[in-house]
Amino acid sequence: MPGKMLSIEPLTQRAFADFGDVIETEGRESVPMNAGMASRFHALADVEAIGDNGHGIISLIEAKVFPMPETVTFVERHPQGSQAFIPMDDTPFLVVVAPAGEQVDQADMRAFITNGRQGINYHLGTWHHVLLTPFAAMRFICVDRAGRGNNCDEHWFEEDQQPVLAPLEVI
Repeated sequence: MPGKMLSIEPLTQRAFADFGDVIETEGRESVPMNAGMASRFHALADVEAIGDNGHGIISLIEAKVFPMPETVTFVERHPQGSQAFIPMDDTPFLVVVAPAGEQVDQADMRAFITNGRQGINYHLGTWHHVLLTPFAAMRFICVDRAGRGNNCDEHWFEEDQQPVLAPLEVI
């Protein structure tokens, strides 16, 4: 028997709050800067970096088209830092998460689809699937932790317990 069926829901601040932050300008206040020629949407997410020599870094990611999986074979977490992905393309992507903790409970897993302009910031320790880009190859700005120590744990599901993603046309 397969694992839990994960319906895919729209990504919103409220629905994603237990797992991290939605990085978007919609519904957020800005302050003028650069003599009124720009607007700053300040502190949309916090960067968390703990552990030996932990510090925040910014990277660029080029993700290939990810064939839509029918099952989630594994998830990962970063126990020493948050991890943000901000799309540089106007293309939706999928986010599969489970709450931070030592174990992954399928009952608490959720799947979201972005509107193409939203980024996400996983809180420290939040379990998540790797980037799911089923619509197109994409580019992301990644804000992550660097430093000594292990900052990536994986949880592999037994084959008969792998959560199943609902088909995209169901949304």
